[in-house]
Amino acid sequence: MADSIEEAVSRALEDAPDRNFTETVDLAVNLRDIDLNDPSNRVDESVVLPSGTGQETRIVVFATGETAVRAEDVADEVLGPDELEDLGDDDDEAKDLADDTDFFIAEAAMMQDIGRYLGTVLGPRGKMPTPLQPDDDVVETIERMKNTVQIRSGDRRTFHTRVGAQDMTPDEVSNNIDVIIRRLEADLEKGPLNIDSIYVKTTMGPAVEVPA
Repeated sequence: MADSIEEAVSRALEDAPDRNFTETVDLAVNLRDIDLNDPSNRVDESVVLPSGTGQETRIVVFATGETAVRAEDVADEVLGPDELEDLGDDDDEAKDLADDTDFFIAEAAMMQDIGRYLGTVLGPRGKMPTPLQPDDDVVETIERMKNTVQIRSGDRRTFHTRVGAQDMTPDEVSNNIDVIIRRLEADLEKGPLNIDSIYVKTTMGPAVEVPA
């Protein structure tokens, strides 16, 4: 399958129109024979891409003390308990932060307060923070999440995820796609039989089907 994925990626990159910016490469997956009204059947996975996303990933950390200091060097923003409380009082600012951020990480001790102040904003967006346990290395966690994408179907049979960028090689992008497809096949009730079709495309380019 790896060869057919790489062939489809090569075509998608070649067919992409010239733009004055680097386009994202996206994967569209169509599911079949699965009841997505049942939440237990829905896809909701974080996948670390072996070749990275090829794009900037914005990560915000909720932390205190030494963890906050270490996170400052690698996170886009570090927020403490006071800032968290302020966000709880400002719904518009909380929504803007949620929409502008790819992933949140939080010290486990702060998760309860985050649920109280931001649960109604982050929960529906699938953006509740990844809890950071006392023994976890915050820098390592952030670096790993910079190469992570979220694959979420919700109740829709068709869903999309970022798998790279236009300036990556076909081999790099196809390695990312291969990991996502393997994860999906392991996750879905009937494995490959629940996958109807898969397409790859750049942001503005035509969709190219990945042969089964």
